[in-house]
Amino acid sequence: MTALASPSLPETRTRGAGHLVAPLATFVLAVAALYAVWRVAIRTSLGQRADTAAMNGADVGHPRVVEVLDRTLNGTTLATLVLVCLFAAVFGVLRKRADLAVGAALMVIGANATAQLLKMSLYRPDLDGTDMPNSFPSGHTAAAASVAFAVILVLPQALRGTIALVGFAYVTVIAVATVWAEWHRPSDTLAGLLVTLAWGAVAVFVVRVWRLRTPGVSRRPSRVATLPLILAGAVTAIAAAFGIAAEAMLDDLPGRFTFLSGSAAITAATAGVFLVWVWLTASPGAIQGGTK
Repeated sequence: MTALASPSLPETRTRGAGHLVAPLATFVLAVAALYAVWRVAIRTSLGQRADTAAMNGADVGHPRVVEVLDRTLNGTTLATLVLVCLFAAVFGVLRKRADLAVGAALMVIGANATAQLLKMSLYRPDLDGTDMPNSFPSGHTAAAASVAFAVILVLPQALRGTIALVGFAYVTVIAVATVWAEWHRPSDTLAGLLVTLAWGAVAVFVVRVWRLRTPGVSRRPSRVATLPLILAGAVTAIAAAFGIAAEAMLDDLPGRFTFLSGSAAITAATAGVFLVWVWLTASPGAIQGGTK
């Protein structure tokens, strides 16, 4: 008697070379976007002035908001990165997915090392009259994003959507807090996000090569994460575009307005980066059965 396949199980198939195109394309686009941000924000006088104005316009006077920003910013430390790497390694072993543990560790180490290397090696000409040293990209933002990305990667598919939303909120607060504290300009935080996304693409590529010939299931990104991220990204992108247009047409805008415009741009970029990450990790070499 011929056994019938259960209709409730997704179709499994062996991964082909085309499975590797998405992370490679993501890496190329992230690097290209990083270069574009550097060229505009660091190498042009208009970009430097707008970027610095957004940083200098930070003026958050609400005590509760200040407390949240301080605590979140100070919570992103080297110890946090080490703990996340350990968590990824242990959880990967428990799930019998050493590939995910290796990919997560590679991403965290690579993103943070690259951020620090670029910050030390890139030259920032004084085009805005501030004579400030280079701070591109933001190490705090790269650290926070790599932590969130690593946790999303090693967790089961069923949890990734919810954790992605938590990670999005956490990274957004960190990125905005670095500008509020005048540690970084908005372009620095965008660069930190892009560096992490580039290394995230490398991590997914490694995982997919590792399990290239393993039967797997194709899954769609979680709607729990994608719909809120699309909505948040669209709303804040519109707000940022409005703010940038107002700054271009009007003079002597309040400093807080420029800060809020920069914060909207940061939020939109963070939503976009997390949306790409949710898509990339929807099925990074899932084995038959789809839960591991």
